[in-house]
Amino acid sequence: MTELVKARFEVLDDRFARINGDEWMQRLHTGCRWTEGPAYFPAGRYLIFSDIPNERILRYDETTGVVGVFREPSGYANGHTVDRSGRLVSCEHGNRRVTRTEHDGSLTVIADRWEGKRLNSPNDVVVQSGGAIWFTDPSYGIDSDYEGHRSPSEIGACHVYRADPDTGEVHRVADDFAKPNGLAFSLDETRLYIADTARRHLRRFDVTPEGTLTGGDVFATCDSGSFDGLRLDADGRVWVAAGDGLHCFDPDGTLIGKLHVPETVSNFTFGGLKRNQLYITATSSLYGLRLTINGAKPL
Repeated sequence: MTELVKARFEVLDDRFARINGDEWMQRLHTGCRWTEGPAYFPAGRYLIFSDIPNERILRYDETTGVVGVFREPSGYANGHTVDRSGRLVSCEHGNRRVTRTEHDGSLTVIADRWEGKRLNSPNDVVVQSGGAIWFTDPSYGIDSDYEGHRSPSEIGACHVYRADPDTGEVHRVADDFAKPNGLAFSLDETRLYIADTARRHLRRFDVTPEGTLTGGDVFATCDSGSFDGLRLDADGRVWVAAGDGLHCFDPDGTLIGKLHVPETVSNFTFGGLKRNQLYITATSSLYGLRLTINGAKPL
């Protein structure tokens, strides 16, 4: 039976006062080692998420509540997203690459090298409306054998990249991060938010028409643990995973509220038929909560 946990919304600013949802948060699944990378497929009404150290991707069926194995082994997959054609795009720590799962189940390698050197361990990924694939590449998957395979970095640093949708060429778009992690576009895709977990802050860049980044000032600093995955809601508010739950920021950078979660949150996504079902990956578990707001709609 699904376990219920009291949902606690902490209002830090009046702008968060109308944001709430179910009184009880559901623990939909538990028993994992470190959950990550939730991605929702509206056509099938299911969610996939990673259990990184156990090297598997799990699948939660929204209509039945059943959780099963989607892929094992998974190449120590971490972050995922769904592209505009309904295909799964994944970051694989162990295989040090970004892949796309085609409709027939075959895998296409999007990126595994930059300037001839192997990537570290791609972590999180977003797909732009024009098809470009942006991803972060920290070293978590090569730092030890827990989330991948211990190995020296061929690049020697942790960067952010963009894979060109036409040529497949991989471009470095940011090179001044310690451990880049979650990333998300603004509603109009003119800005890109990127978390730096090691420095415990979130930065905001301007996105040029040519697919490069400018700016990069610190947008927000984490006051509990470190920032990880992030998403925007339909009103442009920025939600970020942190040590005590989810932090919600107004577009002006003000921390307006928090949703407290019993375990350290790694990532989350908006799902359901109206994008108002929140799915949260937190340490050993997957949580679900229906909200009074909606997640951002892809362009």
